[in-house]
Amino acid sequence: MSTTPILPALEILKAQAKRLRQSLTAEGNFITHSEALELLAHQHGYRDWNTLHAAAGNRPAAPLTLGATITGLYLGQAFKGEIIALAQLNHGSHYRLTIDFDEPVDVVTFDSFSAFRKRVNCTVDSDGRSPAMTSNGEPQMVIAM
Repeated sequence: MSTTPILPALEILKAQAKRLRQSLTAEGNFITHSEALELLAHQHGYRDWNTLHAAAGNRPAAPLTLGATITGLYLGQAFKGEIIALAQLNHGSHYRLTIDFDEPVDVVTFDSFSAFRKRVNCTVDSDGRSPAMTSNGEPQMVIAM
């Protein structure tokens, strides 16, 4: 499987450049907004802002984004959490992600035993459903899209 980094939306990229400029200014390194955009492009591996802008602007909106708060079911248990790692697989047909749950999720169905998970790694398709199934045939992860 090939992985492709997912670029944030243009608004997020511009906000990142603004925060970068503010941070550098606070340290006494004054740069223009254009210079901040160029630095941001280099951080994302692009030669300049125009190239980064074209790459981010010409892509269809990603259904999942880094830092997003999501809800769904993990092993049949409801959760709310944040996407803290995200990679696109096979040109967007699947995503590998790490989710940090707001509250730990009990992944055991026995009444006399519990096993809580706060952070999980999973692979989901573009509909937010994992190809991996539980023993009862349900997807291990279902993200509300």
